Amino acid sequence: MTRKFFGLITIILTLLIACSDLIVTAPESNLNMADFEAAWSRVNTVYPYLDFKKIDWDSIYDVYKPRVEKAQGDEFYPVLHDMLYELRDGHAYYHTDGGGEIYPYVPVRHLRDRHAYSPFVVRKYFDRELKLTESTTVEYEILPGNIGYIFLSDFHEDYLMKEFAGVLAYLKNTIGLIIDIRQKRGGDLGNVQAVVARFISEPLEQIEIYWLGELLELSPLQPGGPFIYQNPVVVLINGSTFSAGEICAEMLKQLPQVTVVGDTTGGGSVASSGSIPELMGDYRLPSGKVIYIGTGDVRRYDGIPFENLGIAPEVRVPQTAEDIAAGQDKQLEFAIELLK
Repeated sequence: MTRKFFGLITIILTLLIACSDLIVTAPESNLNMADFEAAWSRVNTVYPYLDFKKIDWDSIYDVYKPRVEKAQGDEFYPVLHDMLYELRDGHAYYHTDGGGEIYPYVPVRHLRDRHAYSPFVVRKYFDRELKLTESTTVEYEILPGNIGYIFLSDFHEDYLMKEFAGVLAYLKNTIGLIIDIRQKRGGDLGNVQAVVARFISEPLEQIEIYWLGELLELSPLQPGGPFIYQNPVVVLINGSTFSAGEICAEMLKQLPQVTVVGDTTGGGSVASSGSIPELMGDYRLPSGKVIYIGTGDVRRYDGIPFENLGIAPEVRVPQTAEDIAAGQDKQLEFAIELLK
């Protein structure tokens, strides 16, 4: 009995030791260095703004390599996070194992203005419930005084290409129009073009886009749709206006009947292609982790990227979170008075 008992104890101890090896041993980390090398190289190869932002990417390698060498398993994530933060790019992100997107850098003007706009406060200025498109990305109605209002929350998919015509048809007979882009959303250039084309009576030169340093040949944008809205338009922007929203504001800003009001946008001009492999932003590292690094460089009409710089309004109307908390949207009020 005693021998069997001690034999059983020996077996149990052996199993416990084996299991403890599985439990306490550091996670597999032999791909961390490979991931670091691949991520650093990807940025060095495709990212368009290293020179523009005066980033010494070689020195970044020297700073972060020792940290990677010490990192075990998931300890690599904070290192990757900090390295991508060095880009000061609101588009750059990495995926966690759970699939979530982590953005190391948030534009400072977005942090300033993210609570300086509220759709609930906007709705107080209407005497009726606002309408939503089927995709729920566009909210619209007519304000008292026959002033049209359109809130664009998203430029992704092909929502605006399909839905904007119907929205504008509903607002066709208004004396003026407010286009509200005070939201942090990116998206597709085709959606921007679908909006801008409805306000131009002659071809409009498009903004410049460079892919890996080469200028993309874009034909002038042509007027589109069954009618062109020619009454005065106010475009509302703030620090949360970002990416495709900034492109839309910059293009509309060129039109004589448009006034851009609010505050300077967030400044996210990097781009990527969803269909051309070498221009895609998503990049898979050796371990399977995914990072996003933009490959395109979008310019304002003055030829300068709006990365970090943003798009300035023609009329600056500051607005704070305190204004919104008090139930007042000063930027919307200014737009309404301008159009009366």
